[in-house]
Amino acid sequence: MRNIDDITLYELLPQRPPFVMIDRLISSDATFTVTQLQVRADNLFFAEGRLTASGLVENIAQTCAARMGYINLNSGKTVKIGVIGAISNLEIKRMPSEGELLTTTIELLEEVFQMTLVKATITSGDEEIVSANMKIALTDIDSQM
Repeated sequence: MRNIDDITLYELLPQRPPFVMIDRLISSDATFTVTQLQVRADNLFFAEGRLTASGLVENIAQTCAARMGYINLNSGKTVKIGVIGAISNLEIKRMPSEGELLTTTIELLEEVFQMTLVKATITSGDEEIVSANMKIALTDIDSQM
């Protein structure tokens, strides 16, 4: 198994700039995956001094993608494209500002065939600012790396 610190995001994600919404994979195991994102003004989803709801949802989706990319990388498979199947119980307590370091944690709730259900939280420091459940459908389409 490769050390997380030796893996670039582009080995894990099908997304490319300016559409990358995570900066770093912190950890990933059978149940939990954790990523970080520094909120910057040049982010595609930054408006009126804040990261938008779309950016927060995409951050969760890309944390899911990083999880699958990490699994695939360590099992010798290629990175596949995933799509958001559903979002439920989305609660955004506040939009983060420029300079905040966001930590996104997904907890695997269920995985059946190519469908994954996770519980996600985004924190800034000790403050939980977003929670949601997300269903991701993995396609058979290889990402263009």
